[in-house]
Amino acid sequence: MNRYLAIVPAYNEVGAIAATIAEIRAAAPDFDVLVIDDGSTDDTAAHAHAAGARVVALPFNLGIGAAVQSGYIYAREHGYEVAVQVDGDGQHDPRDIPRLLEALRADPDTHLVTGSRFLGLAEGHRSTRTRRLGIVLFARIVSLLTHQRVTDPTSGFRMTDRRGIELFASNYPTDYPEVEAIVLAHSCALHTRELAVAMRPRTSGRSRISGTVSVYYLVKVLLAVTVSALRAGPVLEPGSLPESVRS
Repeated sequence: MNRYLAIVPAYNEVGAIAATIAEIRAAAPDFDVLVIDDGSTDDTAAHAHAAGARVVALPFNLGIGAAVQSGYIYAREHGYEVAVQVDGDGQHDPRDIPRLLEALRADPDTHLVTGSRFLGLAEGHRSTRTRRLGIVLFARIVSLLTHQRVTDPTSGFRMTDRRGIELFASNYPTDYPEVEAIVLAHSCALHTRELAVAMRPRTSGRSRISGTVSVYYLVKVLLAVTVSALRAGPVLEPGSLPESVRS
């Protein structure tokens, strides 16, 4: 078993999952690949198995938060030191995984590195105009709450060390968790940074966030982030988590 794990949440991604796994294995051979099949109704799990990934099949669709947390629980229980989240729809470029690892290793005080499509000269797919406006709003709010610049709070392309694995295995936001996870990490004194990456249009499946759902998503995330910010978070000592987070 390797020391590093790629967590790939997937829901009805039969058209992209095999290629995603192949890209991860080619670009980051030191990473084991774990696909969390979030109750797919197609052959996502079978294609993931055939492509050489380990698969955890959830009994029904629990949502992205639960799927990702399942991956972190697996990483914690199997002793992985580093975990990276890679979407199963082909949007994330696995060739950036070594760069994320290098950034994580470069500073021992950094616990979470997020791939940002809006940082510096990063190019590639940047979503629709409406969603970009929402991302800008989230970025400003999260930057204010964390006292550091955050440009892409909705990115699901993230790598964390053992402290982040333990935290997210025990306590991970549900539903649309990307923005809340940054606030959670900050409240637990995990230092974060961003790295410029290029993202690609999805090659399979469809986004759940569109039309009137976008407005619902915006309001829900703003409320969730506000509650998270008001809730006192534990301050973690290096290499440890408080019992309130472990439970």
